[in-house]
Amino acid sequence: MAIAPKVTIYTDGACQGNPGPGGWAAILRSGKHERELSGGERDTTNNRMELRAALEALRVLNEPCQVILYTDSEYLKRGVTEWMPSWKRRNWRRKSGQLANADLWMKLDEEISRHEVIWRWVKGHAGHPMNERVDKLAKKAIPN
Repeated sequence: MAIAPKVTIYTDGACQGNPGPGGWAAILRSGKHERELSGGERDTTNNRMELRAALEALRVLNEPCQVILYTDSEYLKRGVTEWMPSWKRRNWRRKSGQLANADLWMKLDEEISRHEVIWRWVKGHAGHPMNERVDKLAKKAIPN
């Protein structure tokens, strides 16, 4: 059995106003290869853009991979690593009712299931070179 490729992903989301126009970005690295992804929406939230960054990055992987994914979003990291099992048991609902961004959480769950993902949180705007770089890409992707 072949060993799954190793990929490191850095993600970020940005929003001008919350809600407002937003952008997302991801940088994927595997060996000597690097790929940048980004996109934006005219009416969104920062949390949706954080989720979209991770979702789109995992979507482009065309085979199961060993992934280390870096995010500065505690919402994203804790959502996946702590809260998601309970949401799934409740049919994508919170104890108190509707789950915000359920559509993206469900799609993200599908993508995660294809890979072996380790989630790492980094403090945003604290000088981490790749986090700063992906932050600039996300802000650049915000529609005018």
